[in-house]
Parts: sequence; C-alpha cells; structure tokens
Amino acid sequence: MRVSGGAVLRRTVTRNARWLVGGSTLIAGWQLCEVSVPILIGVIVDRAVSTGSFAAIGFWIAVLAALFVVLTTLYRLGARQLMFGIARESHLLRDELSARALDRDGIAAPAGRAEAFSAGELLSISTTDADNTSYVIDYVPRVVSAVVGTLACGIVLLSIDLILGALVLVGIPLVVLGLQVTAPMIARRVEAQQDEVGRTSGMATDLVSGLRPLQGIGATGAAADRYRRSSRASLSASLRAARIQSAHAGAAAAAGALAAMGVAVVAVYFALSGDMGVGALITVIGLAQYLIDPFAVLAIVPSWVAEARASANRVAQVLSAPSLRADPPTGPPQPEVSEGSRRAVVTVRCGAHDVLPGFRLDVAAGEFVAVVAPAARDAVALIDLLAGAPGAPAGTVAVGGRLLEDIPPGTRSAAIVVEHHDTHLFTGTLGSNILWGAESARGRDEGRPGDVRAALAASAAGEVISLYPNGFDHPVTERGASLSGGQRQRLALARALIAAPEVLVLHDPTTAVDAVTEQEIADGLRTVRGENGQTTIVVTSSPALLATADRVVLVVDGAVVAQGSHVDLVRARTDYREWVSR
Repeated sequence: MRVSGGAVLRRTVTRNARWLVGGSTLIAGWQLCEVSVPILIGVIVDRAVSTGSFAAIGFWIAVLAALFVVLTTLYRLGARQLMFGIARESHLLRDELSARALDRDGIAAPAGRAEAFSAGELLSISTTDADNTSYVIDYVPRVVSAVVGTLACGIVLLSIDLILGALVLVGIPLVVLGLQVTAPMIARRVEAQQDEVGRTSGMATDLVSGLRPLQGIGATGAAADRYRRSSRASLSASLRAARIQSAHAGAAAAAGALAAMGVAVVAVYFALSGDMGVGALITVIGLAQYLIDPFAVLAIVPSWVAEARASANRVAQVLSAPSLRADPPTGPPQPEVSEGSRRAVVTVRCGAHDVLPGFRLDVAAGEFVAVVAPAARDAVALIDLLAGAPGAPAGTVAVGGRLLEDIPPGTRSAAIVVEHHDTHLFTGTLGSNILWGAESARGRDEGRPGDVRAALAASAAGEVISLYPNGFDHPVTERGASLSGGQRQRLALARALIAAPEVLVLHDPTTAVDAVTEQEIADGLRTVRGENGQTTIVVTSSPALLATADRVVLVVDGAVVAQGSHVDLVRARTDYREWVSR
C-alpha cells in the first residue's frame, strides 16, 4: 500500500493526540504567563513603586512570584507530556521500520526509486529519520503557543493603544507571510540534503560491516573512492541547505528585531508626548522584547516542516515498499534439479555468469561438508545464494527437494539457517540473544532444554556466560559492542545450534577464537549436529573444522575443482596446503 510522507506526519499527530493536545494546552498557558510578566511589572510600577507603599510592593511581588511558580509548572508538565509523545512515536516508528527491514521476503525498491534500500540506509532511516519525524510533536505546540502568545500580546497592546496593537496583529503576520516565500526552496534543499546524508550514512555502515570481504577481493580503494564521492555530494547538499536556512534565519531575526524596535519607538513617543504612563511604557517595552521569540518561532517553521517532511518521506518509502519476491533467474537458463539430486538434502546449481560459473553442490542428509574458497568473493557469493539474499548470484537452491523460494517464509528457518560471518547481536541480555533461536525450534524435538546445554557446550558459549556473575542476565549493548569478537562468534553459534534447523550453514564461525577453543567448537559442532542427523555446511579455511568434516569441497574461480577428505586434499594438492595453512 502506497504511503506518503504527509500521511505519516498526519498519523503521527493523530495517534499522539492525547499528549499533543494536553501538552500544547499547557505550553500555550505557559506563553500566556510569559505575556503576563511585563504586564504585571507595569502594574507593580504604577500601583506599588510609584505610591511608595511597602505593603503594596510586598503584595505585588508575591503575586509575581506566584506567577513564576505557575509559569514554571505549566512548562514542566507540558514538556513532559510532549517528550513522552515524541519518545513513544519514535519507538512506534522504529518498530514498524524494523518489521519491514526484517521482512523474510526482503524489501524491493519502492515506486520512484531505482534500487532497493541497503542495510545501512535502513539503519539510518529507522534511527535518524524516525526521530526527525517524531519531532513534529514538538513543532506543533511551539507554533500553537507562538500564535497564542502573539495574539495575547497584540490584544494587550491594542487595549493600550490602537496603533501599537495594529503593529502586532497586522504587521507581524504580514512579515511572517513574506518570509514564507522561501519555504519551497528550503523544503527542496533540506530534502535533498537529508537524502544525501542518509545515503552516505548508509554507505558508511555497509562499508564497515563488509570491510573483510572488500579486503578479500582488493576493493577497499574503490569503496573508499565511492564513499568519498558520496560524502562530497552530502557536504555540498548540506552547504546549500545551510546557506538558505541561515539567510532565512538572518532575515527573520532582523525582521523580528525591527518589529520589536518599532513597537518600542512608538511607545516611547507616546510616553514623551504624555499619552502613556511609566507603567504602561514598561509593559509595552517588555512585550516588544517578548515578541522576538514567538516571531522567530513562526519564521523558522518552514525549516522545521521541511526537515520533518523529508524524513517522513523516507519513512513512508520503507513502509510502502513492496516485499521482494524471488523472481525467476534472468540471463542464461539455469540447470534443472535432477531426480538424483533431489535425494540430497541440499542441492545448489548455478548457470554461467561472472560469479560461481557452473557451480554444483549436493549435500546428503546428515553430512558435514566444509567448503574452502580462497577468494572471499566466491565465499560471500555462495553464502548469499544459500541465504536467498537480494543480489545473490543467479541459481537454484533446493532444500529437501523444495526450491528455497518455494519454502514459506514462516517455516524457512526450520529448514535452513545461514549464520553469516558478520555476527549480529542485539541490545538485551546474553539470554535474550542466545535463546532467540529456541523460538524457531519450539514445537520440534530439537527444541528440548537439554539441547540448549549441549549447544552452549558445543559452541563454547557456556564459558562466556560463566564469566559474568549474573550469567544469562548479563546486559549486551547495541551490536554486542560490550563483548569481544570471539565472544560474539560463540554466542551467535550457540543461537544457531539452539535453532536446530535441518540444514545449518556457517561462514567462518571461529576466526576470532584461539586454537584450543576452535578445536573444541569443531568437535562439539560435529557431535551436536551429527547426533541429530542434521546437515551442516561450513565455509571456512580452519584446519580444525576441515579435519572434522566428512567432505571438503575446494572452490577456485567460482567452480568446484576438488573434493575429498581434508587429509586427502592436503596430500594431493600443494595449493590447498598453502591456503589452509595461512
């Protein structure tokens, strides 16, 4: 369903109406109190100071103190409600965006966009843009309170003198409307800026997470050049937006100061001519000074609206993006899955193309197969193909005789789980990260509590948990930054083992652990998966894992060039010995 940025903003306002109306009312009351301060000071001068009555001075000072108590209370209560609404809306948007980003079918490019969202862009939209969109809950009460304060100020000045009131009630709206001439240009430049910044932030995230494969194929220089170009484009867009925003802000500040000065000059003239008392003069000067703030708020509205609208448009693109369905491979026809290969649990077939040309792999039920791919490009391509990832090489993957795209997304994790080299942990606890895999195993025999203990032992993750006094309840920061690389790898492996899929695919699961732990994991992985008759594919160059495997498949230039046990390949091929001994 097509969603627009305007619809996202309207929904933001309507579903937070409770806090928005209450907060706006309280903030408007705060502005009325601010308007009352110079009025009360003028009253104090006329009724207390000029009379010399200490009792009157004490009374009116007490009234002024009470006004400040009310003023402060209204602001604090209003700000609290609005901040709650902002935090709530930001959370709801993140939930919705995360649900789309984690769609098992993937996200295709939305209408009007040439390419699908990268992982980095989705991260940027679900954080920065979600926050910017939720800030509309802050902008609405600011505008409402500025309008209320300006009207109240104009009415008070109107009661003092018609000319002063007209200057505020007629002159200020005209000046504000005049400043809106630049609004469309501000909106265009701010939207272009946020698009460029979001694209650059997403690219940075993707490059950092994919640094190892880039180093493997020698593409770090090209990636750096691409990021440099994107960063310069982002800088240029930011400078263009900053120029017009600063020019608009300068014009608004100058207009506000001139308006306040005009009111003050007229008031002084009336006071000198004897038409205005000292108390009234003080009130008018105070109100003129007060007008600068609400005037500035009303003048800067175009920038606020542009920022919120631009972010809402990006949020809407993700929310309305269609699911990415597995389309038939394009290009040369792909080989059919033969009846003989259907008896294999996993069958991989690729046609003739740049990556994995003519690649064929059959893995039997319960078999432990290790794949050695000296070129990181081949390893990543194979992992992406087995995961059914967008942009994977054209080919077919069958699990248990069913093509991967024909397996319903809700049951796919029971058939095959692919644990990538980049370990993904989430904010929470050790337990919430590890036992997440048990959810996909629920209802199957592999989901027994005893298997959790076996998985922890096989992955050496039990040692990680035992390091902390609170065990499973030990907190994990975002992306597992509070843990070492080896600890993250062991926890991710434990999670995959607990999920107990029919086929488990691992990509370099032991690169960050020591040799002793690596051997323990190799033995444990073979034991846990072998006892349950489950199939395991490991893309690795680890001698410990290779020696444990039933069969090793050597892939060079995208094609299978040799198969056999680790010992046989070490004896038969010099190049294999060099690759696995690095």
